[in-house]
Amino acid sequence: MKLDASKICFGLTEELDRQSLATFLQLGGQEELAKLLASRLSSEEIIRFVDHFMDLLRSHLSENEYHGLFLGDTHHHHDDKE
Repeated sequence: MKLDASKICFGLTEELDRQSLATFLQLGGQEELAKLLASRLSSEEIIRFVDHFMDLLRSHLSENEYHGLFLGDTHHHHDDKE
């Protein structure tokens, strides 16, 4: 499926915000963009970005979701309830 950046719009409805964020994150994860941005950020900017992103992941994902969805580790499982 081709991502349509023209559909990104924030601030109108919660559902549109969610759809827009999903598209925004997918666009940001494209390899060429990720490498270019990483090459241009300062060490301080990198740390701030990673700290904030990890805070969001810790707040909104279970450990199994983090390992499976973010890290792609399908063999990692905890007995904790999600």
